[in-house]
Amino acid sequence: MTEAATNFEGLLREALAPVEPPEDLAERLEGTLLSITEMAADELEAWELSSMRDPRNWARPAAALVAGGAAATALVVLRARHRAAAHPPRSIAGVRRAAGRTLEDLERETRRLLGDR
Repeated sequence: MTEAATNFEGLLREALAPVEPPEDLAERLEGTLLSITEMAADELEAWELSSMRDPRNWARPAAALVAGGAAATALVVLRARHRAAAHPPRSIAGVRRAAGRTLEDLERETRRLLGDR
């Protein structure tokens, strides 16, 4: 019974060992989110207002709005977290400053993404 428990613990420890992500994961994720945001914006730009009278035409713009909004939000958060990780806070005052910088980063990235369109 103890041997089985030890074996189980070893298997569990091996299965739950931390795995390091690839080095270029953040860049790939950022590129993918940026392309989704741009494709959604292009879809919305190509959309004709006169076609909205028919509810059957609402699916594509709605999907583009949801996908683009989610990708843009994730992109803003990803960039802000990347900047915040570069300067970790060391005290309570540092946490306050970091929170302020994070909010400023979120605002700057949001303006940058929305200002292009």
